Amino acid sequence: MQRGMARTLPEPPKIGIVSLGCPKALVDSERILTQLRRDGYQMSPSYDGADVVLVNTCGFLDSAKAESLEAIGEAIAENGRVIVTGCLGHEAEMIRARFPKVLAVTGPQQYEQVVTAVHDAAPFTPSAFLDLVPESGLKLTPRHYSYLKISEGCNHSCKFCIIPDLRGKLVSRPANAVVREAQKLVEAGTRELLVISQDTSAYGVDIGHAESVLNGQTIRAHVADLSRALGETGAWVRLHYIYPYPHVDSLIPLMAEGLVLPYLDIPFQHASPSVLKAMRRPANEAKVLERIGRWRRDVPDLALRSTFIVGFPGETDADFDYLLEWLEEAQLDRVGCFKYEAVAGAAANALPNHVPEEVKEERWHRFMAASARISAAKLAAKVGRTLDVIIDEVDGDGGATGRSKADAPEIDGQVLLRDAVGLTVGDIVSVRIEDADETDLFGVQA
Repeated sequence: MQRGMARTLPEPPKIGIVSLGCPKALVDSERILTQLRRDGYQMSPSYDGADVVLVNTCGFLDSAKAESLEAIGEAIAENGRVIVTGCLGHEAEMIRARFPKVLAVTGPQQYEQVVTAVHDAAPFTPSAFLDLVPESGLKLTPRHYSYLKISEGCNHSCKFCIIPDLRGKLVSRPANAVVREAQKLVEAGTRELLVISQDTSAYGVDIGHAESVLNGQTIRAHVADLSRALGETGAWVRLHYIYPYPHVDSLIPLMAEGLVLPYLDIPFQHASPSVLKAMRRPANEAKVLERIGRWRRDVPDLALRSTFIVGFPGETDADFDYLLEWLEEAQLDRVGCFKYEAVAGAAANALPNHVPEEVKEERWHRFMAASARISAAKLAAKVGRTLDVIIDEVDGDGGATGRSKADAPEIDGQVLLRDAVGLTVGDIVSVRIEDADETDLFGVQA
C-alpha cells in the first residue's frame, strides 16, 4: 500500500433480529447479538437493511407458537434470508416443512450454532481497526435496567409446562460469573438489575451451592448469597420467578436492609389443593399465607406479584371459589391470569374433565375483576406517600413516566409524573403520590 493511500475497510454484513417470548429469551438474543458484534457484524433495525434476519421464537403455548410462526413468515416475506432459533426451534422439521426457505433452525440456548449459522449465511472477516463492542455487551433493553439470567432450565415437572423439554434441567451459572456480569452492567449505566431464571429460588441446587472466588473472597451459589452480593453493586435488585421454598425467608432480611427491592414475583398458579396436586405443584397454600403475613410484618412495603391459571382440567366451581377466597386473603399487589391452554407435549393434556371454554372465560373475568379491585385499593393506600421512582421515559411536555420499587418494567404499573422538567431517563427520584387508579400512580417530584 502506498503511503497516504486511504485504507478501505470491508463493509460488515448487517443482522436484524425479532425477539419473542419472555425476558429469558431476550437475554439469549442479547448474548447472540453481543457475540455477532464482537465478530464484526453490524445490527439492522429493519428488514430492508439486513443481510440476515434472526427470529428468536417462543414455543410455550400454542398462541405463542402461532405468533412465532407468523413472525417467521413475515421475516421471509420481507427479507428472505432467515435463521430461526429459540424454544420453537425444537420443532425444526415442522418449521422447515412450513418454511422451506429458512436458512437454519436451532434450539434454545444454542448460541454457538446460531453464530455459526450467521457466519455461513453471511461470511465476514472483521477488521482489527473496528471498535466492535462494549465490555458490558449489547442490550435490547434501555440503558438503565438490565435482565440478569442466573441459570437455565428447570427441575420441576408441572403438568401444564414443557419448559424442561425445551430448555432442559436446571443449570446454574457460577456465582462469581453472575456478579462480575452485574458489576459490568452497573459500570455501564445500569441502575436496576432484574434477576431472572426459570426457578430463581433453586439457583445453585444443581451444583451443590458450590463456592467460587470473587475479588479474593468466596461466594456461594445460593439465591441469598447472590442477592446480597448483587445488592452491594448499588443497583436496585429485583427478583423474579421465586418459588416459595422455605429458604426464601432468608431474602426478607436483605429487603429490610435495603440490599434487595421489597418485591417478590412468585408463580403460585392456583390455590386449591386439589388443583395444585393435579398440576403437580406445591400444595401447602395455608402455610404460604402464614409466611406472607410474616414477610409483611418484617417488610411492610413488600410487593407480591404472581400469575395464575384458571380452567385447568378438573377445576370445579368449588376450586375456583377457593382460589378467589385465597386471593382476598393474600392481597397480592400485582396479579396476572391465564386461561388454561393445552400445550402439545404437556402431561395435562391426558387429564380428564377439561373445562369448557365458556367456563374458562367466565372464571377469568371474575378473577381479573377481583384482582383489579384489590390492586386499586392497595394503590389508593399509597396516595399521600413519598416513594422512590426510577424514570423510564421523559416526554416533551414536562412529564415523565417511571416505576416504584413495587413495579417491574412492562408487567406491572407505572408512576406518571407532572412538572418533571430536568429529569432524565435512569434518574431515581422521590415522588409524592397524588392519585391512583387500578394500575398506575400519579404524582410530582417531592
